[in-house]
Amino acid sequence: MMKQIAIIGLGLIGGSLGLALRRGGSPIHLIGFDRSYATVDEAYRRGIIDEVAPSAKAACEKADYIFFATPVNTTVSILKESVDWNFKDDVIISDTGSTKKPIMEAAQAIIDKGITFIGGHPMAGSHKSGVAAAKAHLFENAYYILTPAADSYKEQVEQLRTLLAPSKGKVVVLEAEEHDRMTAIISHFPHIIASALVERLSAQEDEQPFVRNLAAGGFRDLTRIASADPTMWRDITIQNRTELLAQIDGWLDEMQNVRNMLLENDPEQIYTFFERAKNSRDALPSTFEGAVQGALYMTFDLHIDIPDHPGVISEVTKILADEQISLTNIRIVETRTDVYGILVISFQNADDRKKARVALSKATDYSMHII
Repeated sequence: MMKQIAIIGLGLIGGSLGLALRRGGSPIHLIGFDRSYATVDEAYRRGIIDEVAPSAKAACEKADYIFFATPVNTTVSILKESVDWNFKDDVIISDTGSTKKPIMEAAQAIIDKGITFIGGHPMAGSHKSGVAAAKAHLFENAYYILTPAADSYKEQVEQLRTLLAPSKGKVVVLEAEEHDRMTAIISHFPHIIASALVERLSAQEDEQPFVRNLAAGGFRDLTRIASADPTMWRDITIQNRTELLAQIDGWLDEMQNVRNMLLENDPEQIYTFFERAKNSRDALPSTFEGAVQGALYMTFDLHIDIPDHPGVISEVTKILADEQISLTNIRIVETRTDVYGILVISFQNADDRKKARVALSKATDYSMHII
């Protein structure tokens, strides 16, 4: 039987979800709506959707499954508007927002009317945005979190899990508060720290103007996420404010411990501090080894030690081109006191990076590293 699926919001996530669902082989009819006519038109031309709906309401009232792939604040607004919509009796509604508690609270009104709502968060992303960047494989090997409103939704959760199977994401069921707490720890709070580090650099740049040149190495990699969309991160920070305040309080305590450590100036204590951090960091899953992608979008980088002679970069890129391996970025690292490799190449996924490493190993004797 043909499944009618509505996707509201056809950016990177919504577009990629549409492409991923098409890989399942079972008959589906995708109905799409986006406030941008150009976006919905491109989604239709690319075959991401089969039908353009005139409104979110029109799309949702025809659907067996609904995905709100819009920013959290927009999803909250739509959920409030949808209380009087005529959903199908057995419809399953989900979303893709990065904070779940405000969405689950907004969905309560339709849940009270007997509508099934299961929060969702595919923990995947890209350095690009918009429907033009949508890819069918975006969610592969990434965690896809579901936050059902009630334990009684077990059957519906399994239906949604089956529908999402073609995405090849790792579906995990959590409570909304648990999800928000964990994403605060490993995604939202690190973004605040990265942004604060960049602010510290800017504040001291007048007295040390050359510091920006030295920040091209490890500092650049450490603070990469601070380049993300400020509007999105403003909203995330507001939405997950309570959990972030708890993380900041813990961080202030930790920084006080570090300050005390520096005042005591005990070499053994300082060594132990860095040793514990190294061991914990080394124990984290490696994306190169095929581990599941986490909340922070990873640029799949390969660091290459290359000699400084004319044509060496074109030599490397030709090897990759001959193997039909696409790259997303390439750069020279000027300050390398804490990173490996003078040349850093970024790939779309771990498989491409692995193929590139194999190809370059066969063709050259350059040393390569995964950070």
